[in-house]
Amino acid sequence: MTRNPSSSPDVAVIGSGFAGLAAATTLASKGLNVTVFERHGQAGGRARRFDAEGFRFDMGPSWYWMPDVFDRYFAQFGRRVEDLYDLVRLDPSYRVEFNQGPFDVPAGTDALAEAFETIEPGAGQKLKSFLAEAKVKYDIGMGRFVNKPANNAFEFARLDILRDAPRLQLLRSFSDHVRRHFKDPRLVQLMEFPVLFLGAKPENTPALYSLMNYADTALGTWYPMGGMHRIVEGMVQVAREQGVKFELNCNVEAILEEGGKTKGLRVGGQHILCPHVIAACDYHHAEQHLMPAAYRRYNKSYWHNRAMSPSSLLFYLGINRKIPNLKHHTLFFDTSFEAHAVEIYDDPAWPKDPLFYVCAPSVTDPSVAPKGCENLFLLVPTAPGMAENQADCDRIYEQIIGRLKARTGIDVNQHVVYKRQYAHQQFIADYSAYKGNAYGLANTLRQTAFLKPKMKSKLSGTWFAGQLTTPGPGVPPSIISGQVAASEVLKSKGMPGLANEIEIEQPVALQV
Repeated sequence: MTRNPSSSPDVAVIGSGFAGLAAATTLASKGLNVTVFERHGQAGGRARRFDAEGFRFDMGPSWYWMPDVFDRYFAQFGRRVEDLYDLVRLDPSYRVEFNQGPFDVPAGTDALAEAFETIEPGAGQKLKSFLAEAKVKYDIGMGRFVNKPANNAFEFARLDILRDAPRLQLLRSFSDHVRRHFKDPRLVQLMEFPVLFLGAKPENTPALYSLMNYADTALGTWYPMGGMHRIVEGMVQVAREQGVKFELNCNVEAILEEGGKTKGLRVGGQHILCPHVIAACDYHHAEQHLMPAAYRRYNKSYWHNRAMSPSSLLFYLGINRKIPNLKHHTLFFDTSFEAHAVEIYDDPAWPKDPLFYVCAPSVTDPSVAPKGCENLFLLVPTAPGMAENQADCDRIYEQIIGRLKARTGIDVNQHVVYKRQYAHQQFIADYSAYKGNAYGLANTLRQTAFLKPKMKSKLSGTWFAGQLTTPGPGVPPSIISGQVAASEVLKSKGMPGLANEIEIEQPVALQV
């Protein structure tokens, strides 16, 4: 059955995560008729939320970094972040639990430099030097690189880009770069931590990504009151204001083709006619399962050989009391960083003694838990592609709960009134995530810029957006990915002037 063409959109967007919302809103703001098709009953993709026993849990992203990206995004539609949600800066930004004890990461470069100095004499000034270089990379990267579809190397052959390329340190490893500045293992781990979100070991990640340290330290760690899903709610509100339509509980079954061009989508057995599609769902799923076979750019071998980001073993816990000595974000680096990395990247296995992360948003935001209670989100990075083993999951849970007790003095397990586990199979079932990955494609040198899966499909009229294509994993990059994909659609429709308007401007550093 084919839907009445008069109700057919100009552009269909598959998926309502950050990339899909950004793409849809950008296109609708230029006068196009846009419909988003989402398989779940709420928008947000991996940034959905759920409520249970009086607790409100963010299911996915929990770190709000790079606030300038959100500011610029909403400004394009005449809105401000403060119009849509209440954003607060965390101080300390987060806590790291080392063997030697806790280290609180204060907000602001000067305060952090002073804290570094207490661990390693001279490290404070070295931190400022490190971050000055990182700011250059951030400004160059955000101003000239991330807003490109990266279809080929020629996009980067501008004189200004070639001139600045050496300053990005693409050929030096992040690990080597950090160790040129710091010696104490605690400071090394602290500086290497942000690249874990990029999906590769520090020695396999280009030094370019010290820009993440600038985002972390200088631009700050923030939190939207009400939870990370408030960002989604704000983006959906703005999308509707621009005219975007949402079809929830709609599972896209195929991308349709006719005469070598995109014809539309098959959704629930019904054909939705439209000449343009942006697949902002899992790239592998869209290309290998929704796309007609003749128009698949990549094969199974290609995907098998991609370096994927980790998956995650997650536990959502509702606790019937407050827990002292707990920060909003706490990283447990009290076991071997190197051994856990081997179990993720080199010799995949359920970790024997894992690093882990605890998010306790109720420390900042009383609305996410009943009065006097605590909302906990526990995350253990794991290798993608593994078969789930409940015995190992139970063992890991008991290990991390035991270490949480040792640091807080509270036997958390005795106070759990709600518990939900989430891992590889749930990522696959809910998001068709390739190998159950949690963060997309690893940002190794061989998977950077035009070496990532292409944003433009072989099927005319279809593009991809999200964490498996340009510019990469993370919430801000996904928003930018959606904007860039929208720009490509506009160009294909002969609207280059409109497309040029949404290019990312040079960022302005925030006051710290």
